[in-house]
Amino acid sequence: MCTLTAWCRPSGRRCRPGVILCLDRVKENIQKDSGPLVPLHWIGFGYAALVASGEIIGYVKTGSVPSLATGRLFGGLAGLGAYQLSQDPRNIWVFLVTSGSLAGIMGMRFYHSGKFMPAGLIASASLLMVAKLGISALGKPHQ
Repeated sequence: MCTLTAWCRPSGRRCRPGVILCLDRVKENIQKDSGPLVPLHWIGFGYAALVASGEIIGYVKTGSVPSLATGRLFGGLAGLGAYQLSQDPRNIWVFLVTSGSLAGIMGMRFYHSGKFMPAGLIASASLLMVAKLGISALGKPHQ
């Protein structure tokens, strides 16, 4: 950042009075720092939204407060895991534990009830997410 007395470039040119940012310096930094960006983990955010909305729908239909609480908890953890994957593709643990736990819990509920909605849907989506995370973790070498 340039202040009123800071140099914009090594060439010795000063910023004009009233200029807070030196656009030449910003342009140089953008060109220098533009490396490969990690895309947002859209599948993970979609999974988090599915988990949160499924539990909210369960609360509306049955009035179950524990369903609402667990939906918010697991939806928030899945969202956090998706965000962490967006920042660093090697950081899979929160997302893996969340989706693995949901796969187990909802899989047992589906097994005992035999109803696909919502337990079977969430268990299936969780199993797919665990498989995707496992494949991506095994497919890329860790540094």
